[in-house]
Amino acid sequence: TIKSLKNEVQEKEEQNRELQAKISRQERDLHMKRHLIEDLRSRLKANQENEKTCNETLESLERKVKALNEDCSNKKTSIVSLKQRLNVTAREKSHYEQMYHKTKDELEKKDLKLSNLESKMIETECAMTELETAASQQLHGLAKQSGQALETVQKKLLLASDRVEQFMTFVKALTRELQHSVQELRIKIKQAKKKEEVRACKKGLSQESVQLAASILNVSTTDLEEILEVEDDEETAKTKMESEKDKEWLHYIQKLLEAQ
Repeated sequence: TIKSLKNEVQEKEEQNRELQAKISRQERDLHMKRHLIEDLRSRLKANQENEKTCNETLESLERKVKALNEDCSNKKTSIVSLKQRLNVTAREKSHYEQMYHKTKDELEKKDLKLSNLESKMIETECAMTELETAASQQLHGLAKQSGQALETVQKKLLLASDRVEQFMTFVKALTRELQHSVQELRIKIKQAKKKEEVRACKKGLSQESVQLAASILNVSTTDLEEILEVEDDEETAKTKMESEKDKEWLHYIQKLLEAQ
Protein backbone atom coordinates (compact mmCIF):
# COMPACT_ATOMS: atom_id res chain seq x y z
CA THR A 1 0.00 0.00 0.00
CA ILE A 2 2.84 2.35 0.75
CA LYS A 3 4.19 1.62 -2.67
CA SER A 4 0.85 2.32 -4.17
CA LEU A 5 0.60 5.50 -2.18
CA LYS A 6 4.03 6.49 -3.37
CA ASN A 7 2.96 5.78 -6.88
CA GLU A 8 -0.14 7.86 -6.40
CA VAL A 9 1.90 10.64 -4.86
CA GLN A 10 4.33 10.46 -7.75
CA GLU A 11 1.47 10.47 -10.20
CA LYS A 12 -0.09 13.45 -8.46
CA GLU A 13 3.24 15.24 -8.37
CA GLU A 14 3.64 14.45 -12.03
CA GLN A 15 0.17 15.76 -12.63
CA ASN A 16 1.00 18.85 -10.57
CA ARG A 17 4.16 19.42 -12.58
CA GLU A 18 2.23 18.99 -15.77
CA LEU A 19 -0.44 21.33 -14.45
CA GLN A 20 2.23 23.83 -13.39
CA ALA A 21 3.85 23.56 -16.77
CA LYS A 22 0.48 23.93 -18.42
CA ILE A 23 -0.34 26.93 -16.20
CA SER A 24 3.02 28.47 -17.01
CA ARG A 25 2.43 27.94 -20.71
CA GLN A 26 -1.06 29.41 -20.41
CA GLU A 27 0.29 32.38 -18.45
CA ARG A 28 2.92 32.92 -21.12
CA ASP A 29 0.26 32.59 -23.78
CA LEU A 30 -1.98 34.97 -21.86
CA HIS A 31 0.86 37.46 -21.46
CA MET A 32 1.70 37.20 -25.12
CA LYS A 33 -1.97 37.57 -26.03
CA ARG A 34 -2.26 40.63 -23.78
CA HIS A 35 0.85 42.07 -25.35
CA LEU A 36 -0.53 41.25 -28.78
CA ILE A 37 -3.86 42.84 -27.87
CA GLU A 38 -2.09 45.99 -26.65
CA ASP A 39 -0.05 46.05 -29.82
CA LEU A 40 -3.18 45.58 -31.90
CA ARG A 41 -4.94 48.33 -29.95
CA SER A 42 -2.04 50.74 -30.50
CA ARG A 43 -1.96 49.79 -34.15
CA LEU A 44 -5.72 50.24 -34.36
CA LYS A 45 -5.44 53.64 -32.71
CA ALA A 46 -2.60 54.60 -35.04
CA ASN A 47 -4.59 53.33 -38.00
CA GLN A 48 -7.63 55.30 -36.84
CA GLU A 49 -5.51 58.42 -36.50
CA ASN A 50 -3.96 57.73 -39.90
CA GLU A 51 -7.42 57.19 -41.32
CA LYS A 52 -8.60 60.48 -39.82
CA THR A 53 -5.56 62.25 -41.24
CA CYS A 54 -6.13 60.54 -44.56
CA ASN A 55 -9.78 61.58 -44.52
CA GLU A 56 -8.83 65.18 -43.76
CA THR A 57 -6.19 65.05 -46.48
CA LEU A 58 -8.73 63.51 -48.82
CA GLU A 59 -11.28 66.23 -48.03
CA SER A 60 -8.61 68.89 -48.55
CA LEU A 61 -7.63 67.28 -51.83
CA GLU A 62 -11.28 67.10 -52.87
CA ARG A 63 -11.70 70.81 -52.09
CA LYS A 64 -8.54 71.57 -54.05
CA VAL A 65 -9.76 69.43 -56.93
CA LYS A 66 -13.10 71.25 -56.84
CA ALA A 67 -11.35 74.63 -56.77
CA LEU A 68 -9.08 73.51 -59.60
CA ASN A 69 -12.10 72.35 -61.58
CA GLU A 70 -13.80 75.72 -61.04
CA ASP A 71 -10.58 77.54 -61.93
CA CYS A 72 -10.22 75.35 -64.99
CA SER A 73 -13.82 76.12 -65.97
CA ASN A 74 -13.22 79.84 -65.49
CA LYS A 75 -10.03 79.62 -67.50
CA LYS A 76 -11.87 77.78 -70.25
CA THR A 77 -14.46 80.57 -70.29
CA SER A 78 -11.67 83.15 -70.29
CA ILE A 79 -9.92 81.30 -73.12
CA VAL A 80 -13.14 81.30 -75.13
CA SER A 81 -13.56 85.02 -74.47
CA LEU A 82 -9.93 85.66 -75.42
CA LYS A 83 -10.40 83.67 -78.61
CA GLN A 84 -13.43 85.77 -79.48
CA ARG A 85 -11.51 88.97 -78.74
CA LEU A 86 -8.61 87.64 -80.77
CA ASN A 87 -10.93 87.03 -83.70
CA VAL A 88 -12.36 90.55 -83.36
CA THR A 89 -8.84 91.97 -83.11
CA ALA A 90 -7.79 90.01 -86.17
CA ARG A 91 -10.74 91.40 -88.13
CA GLU A 92 -9.95 94.92 -86.93
CA LYS A 93 -6.31 94.42 -87.84
CA SER A 94 -7.31 93.33 -91.33
CA HIS A 95 -9.61 96.36 -91.62
CA TYR A 96 -6.90 98.76 -90.43
CA GLU A 97 -4.37 97.18 -92.77
CA GLN A 98 -6.73 97.82 -95.66
CA MET A 99 -7.20 101.41 -94.47
CA TYR A 100 -3.43 101.78 -94.13
CA HIS A 101 -2.79 100.59 -97.67
CA LYS A 102 -5.59 102.80 -98.98
CA THR A 103 -4.26 105.82 -97.07
CA LYS A 104 -0.74 105.05 -98.23
CA ASP A 105 -1.90 105.02 -101.86
CA GLU A 106 -3.74 108.31 -101.35
CA LEU A 107 -0.67 109.86 -99.72
CA GLU A 108 1.49 108.76 -102.63
CA LYS A 109 -0.97 110.39 -105.03
CA LYS A 110 -1.03 113.55 -102.93
CA ASP A 111 2.77 113.58 -102.75
CA LEU A 112 2.85 113.42 -106.52
CA LYS A 113 0.35 116.29 -106.75
CA LEU A 114 2.37 118.23 -104.18
CA SER A 115 5.53 117.74 -106.21
CA ASN A 116 3.73 119.01 -109.29
CA LEU A 117 2.40 121.99 -107.33
CA GLU A 118 5.87 122.76 -106.00
CA SER A 119 7.23 122.73 -109.53
CA LYS A 120 4.45 125.07 -110.63
CA MET A 121 5.10 127.28 -107.59
CA ILE A 122 8.77 127.55 -108.51
CA GLU A 123 7.82 128.47 -112.05
CA THR A 124 5.30 131.01 -110.75
CA GLU A 125 7.87 132.51 -108.37
CA CYS A 126 10.32 132.89 -111.23
CA ALA A 127 7.65 134.59 -113.32
CA MET A 128 6.71 136.83 -110.37
CA THR A 129 10.35 137.77 -109.89
CA GLU A 130 10.61 138.73 -113.53
CA LEU A 131 7.38 140.74 -113.28
CA GLU A 132 8.58 142.47 -110.10
CA THR A 133 11.85 143.38 -111.79
CA ALA A 134 10.03 144.80 -114.79
CA ALA A 135 7.54 146.65 -112.57
CA SER A 136 10.35 148.03 -110.42
CA GLN A 137 12.11 149.35 -113.48
CA GLN A 138 8.89 150.93 -114.77
CA LEU A 139 8.12 152.45 -111.35
CA HIS A 140 11.64 153.81 -111.12
CA GLY A 141 11.17 155.52 -114.47
CA LEU A 142 7.76 156.87 -113.46
CA ALA A 143 9.18 158.09 -110.16
CA LYS A 144 11.82 160.08 -111.97
CA GLN A 145 9.18 161.59 -114.24
CA SER A 146 6.74 162.46 -111.44
CA GLY A 147 9.33 163.66 -108.89
CA GLN A 148 9.14 167.30 -109.91
CA ALA A 149 5.34 167.26 -110.13
CA LEU A 150 5.18 165.70 -106.65
CA GLU A 151 7.42 168.40 -105.19
CA THR A 152 5.17 171.09 -106.70
CA VAL A 153 2.06 169.45 -105.25
CA GLN A 154 3.72 169.15 -101.83
CA LYS A 155 4.59 172.85 -101.84
CA LYS A 156 1.00 173.74 -102.73
CA LEU A 157 -0.29 171.44 -100.00
CA LEU A 158 2.01 173.04 -97.42
CA LEU A 159 0.86 176.50 -98.48
CA ALA A 160 -2.80 175.47 -98.30
CA SER A 161 -2.21 173.85 -94.90
CA ASP A 162 -0.68 177.09 -93.58
CA ARG A 163 -3.66 179.07 -94.84
CA VAL A 164 -6.11 176.61 -93.28
CA GLU A 165 -4.23 176.84 -89.98
CA GLN A 166 -4.37 180.63 -90.11
CA PHE A 167 -8.09 180.50 -90.89
CA MET A 168 -8.76 178.12 -87.98
CA THR A 169 -6.80 180.37 -85.62
CA PHE A 170 -8.81 183.36 -86.82
CA VAL A 171 -12.12 181.51 -86.37
CA LYS A 172 -11.18 180.37 -82.85
CA ALA A 173 -10.23 183.90 -81.84
CA LEU A 174 -13.41 185.23 -83.44
CA THR A 175 -15.62 182.74 -81.58
CA ARG A 176 -13.97 183.55 -78.25
CA GLU A 177 -14.39 187.26 -78.94
CA LEU A 178 -18.04 186.71 -79.90
CA GLN A 179 -18.67 184.75 -76.71
CA HIS A 180 -17.02 187.45 -74.62
CA SER A 181 -19.01 190.18 -76.39
CA VAL A 182 -22.29 188.29 -75.95
CA GLN A 183 -21.60 187.80 -72.24
CA GLU A 184 -20.79 191.49 -71.76
CA LEU A 185 -23.90 192.47 -73.70
CA ARG A 186 -26.07 190.19 -71.58
CA ILE A 187 -24.57 191.61 -68.39
CA LYS A 188 -25.22 195.18 -69.57
CA ILE A 189 -28.81 194.32 -70.56
CA LYS A 190 -29.45 192.71 -67.17
CA GLN A 191 -27.90 195.64 -65.31
CA ALA A 192 -30.00 198.11 -67.30
CA LYS A 193 -33.10 196.02 -66.74
CA LYS A 194 -32.40 195.79 -63.02
CA LYS A 195 -31.78 199.55 -62.72
CA GLU A 196 -35.02 200.18 -64.55
CA GLU A 197 -36.85 197.90 -62.12
CA VAL A 198 -35.23 199.66 -59.15
CA ARG A 199 -36.19 203.06 -60.54
CA ALA A 200 -39.76 201.88 -61.02
CA CYS A 201 -39.78 200.52 -57.49
CA LYS A 202 -38.39 203.78 -56.09
CA LYS A 203 -40.98 205.78 -58.02
CA GLY A 204 -43.71 203.62 -56.51
CA LEU A 205 -42.33 204.25 -53.02
CA SER A 206 -42.20 207.58 -51.31
CA GLN A 207 -39.02 208.91 -49.77
CA GLU A 208 -40.54 208.35 -46.36
CA SER A 209 -41.22 204.68 -47.18
CA VAL A 210 -37.63 204.19 -48.32
CA GLN A 211 -36.28 205.80 -45.16
CA LEU A 212 -38.69 203.74 -43.03
CA ALA A 213 -37.58 200.49 -44.69
CA ALA A 214 -33.92 201.48 -44.23
CA SER A 215 -34.48 202.24 -40.55
CA ILE A 216 -36.30 198.91 -40.06
CA LEU A 217 -33.44 197.01 -41.72
CA ASN A 218 -30.93 199.21 -39.88
CA VAL A 219 -29.11 200.09 -43.14
CA SER A 220 -28.57 203.25 -45.11
CA THR A 221 -30.72 204.17 -48.10
CA THR A 222 -27.73 203.51 -50.42
CA ASP A 223 -27.34 199.97 -49.02
CA LEU A 224 -31.07 199.46 -49.45
CA GLU A 225 -30.77 200.38 -53.14
CA GLU A 226 -27.92 197.84 -53.56
CA ILE A 227 -30.06 195.19 -51.88
CA LEU A 228 -32.86 195.93 -54.31
CA GLU A 229 -30.41 195.56 -57.20
CA VAL A 230 -29.32 192.04 -56.12
CA GLU A 231 -30.53 189.30 -58.54
CA ASP A 232 -32.93 186.71 -57.32
CA ASP A 233 -32.14 182.96 -57.49
CA GLU A 234 -34.15 182.40 -60.66
CA GLU A 235 -32.31 185.15 -62.51
CA THR A 236 -28.95 183.80 -61.28
CA ALA A 237 -29.78 180.28 -62.48
CA LYS A 238 -30.87 181.66 -65.83
CA THR A 239 -27.61 183.58 -66.17
CA LYS A 240 -25.60 180.49 -65.29
CA MET A 241 -27.50 178.37 -67.82
CA GLU A 242 -26.89 180.94 -70.58
CA SER A 243 -23.18 180.96 -69.72
CA GLU A 244 -23.05 177.16 -69.94
CA LYS A 245 -24.77 177.28 -73.34
CA ASP A 246 -22.18 179.81 -74.54
CA LYS A 247 -19.38 177.48 -73.40
CA GLU A 248 -21.00 174.50 -75.14
CA TRP A 249 -21.32 176.52 -78.34
CA LEU A 250 -17.64 177.52 -78.16
CA HIS A 251 -16.62 173.91 -77.51
CA TYR A 252 -18.75 172.73 -80.46
CA ILE A 253 -17.09 175.26 -82.80
CA GLN A 254 -13.62 174.15 -81.62
CA LYS A 255 -14.50 170.48 -82.22
CA LEU A 256 -15.69 171.30 -85.73
CA LEU A 257 -12.42 173.08 -86.45
CA GLU A 258 -10.32 170.23 -85.02
CA ALA A 259 -12.21 167.67 -87.12
CA GLN A 260 -11.23 169.43 -90.34
